Amino acid sequence: MIRWIVTDLDGTLVGRDLAMVPSGRDALRRFIASGGEVVIATGRMEASALRYYEELGLTGAAILYNGARTVDLGTGAVLRSRHLPADAWKALLDRFDALPEGVYPVAFSGGEALAVHDVPQLRDYARRDGITLRDPGDWSALPPGEITKCMLIGDPLPDLDIPGTITVRSEATYLEVLPEGATKGTALRELAASRGVPLEQVAAIGDNPNDIDMIETAGVGAAVGDGHPEVRAAADVVVGACADGAVADLVELVLSRSR
Repeated sequence: MIRWIVTDLDGTLVGRDLAMVPSGRDALRRFIASGGEVVIATGRMEASALRYYEELGLTGAAILYNGARTVDLGTGAVLRSRHLPADAWKALLDRFDALPEGVYPVAFSGGEALAVHDVPQLRDYARRDGITLRDPGDWSALPPGEITKCMLIGDPLPDLDIPGTITVRSEATYLEVLPEGATKGTALRELAASRGVPLEQVAAIGDNPNDIDMIETAGVGAAVGDGHPEVRAAADVVVGACADGAVADLVELVLSRSR
């Protein structure tokens, strides 16, 4: 029996209009009413994920920053958190001046999103995610051991290989630099272990390569039908497209197996 459904947001439960696909939202509510629990797992930060958490009526943990932080969004309590090593952050700072034209960094620290450039690309990102970008004045003013993740936004994105970090592309123009070991799959394993939930009783769904280890970790791993080919290849089941109710398809599959 599946006790948890873990869902990515953008491109999975949330459509291009930045609203939850109604059929997926309603299906998750039915799953909760049947006694199940829903966990969102996203690259978004607290302020950006909260609206979806509240609309679903969730309580408890949410996996944020692509697995670098797990937070109870109902109380604000940080349950688990990883940070970029100080040396890795300093190495990133050295790269900022050499970034390709049109590529801009955003850093995340202490639940804030920080940027020193006021450009259309970053304004669009902030609007899309429903967040405020604060200008720290100088990157070097940030505590080097307290950076949750760094994000490069633009095109062409550079290749980065910095010790102590991993990189994921969560969107075509988003390159995320995360602490080594910070993935949605790792966060799911840690959260399930802390709650005593066997992974075989977890179903997970996503659409982008940053979701692969999460769907491979879960007992049932589902890929969105119009998601990345690598995700579809890694999944146990491929459901419909995001806009057609991918999450609703997974919920129906889960509930049908428990009847």
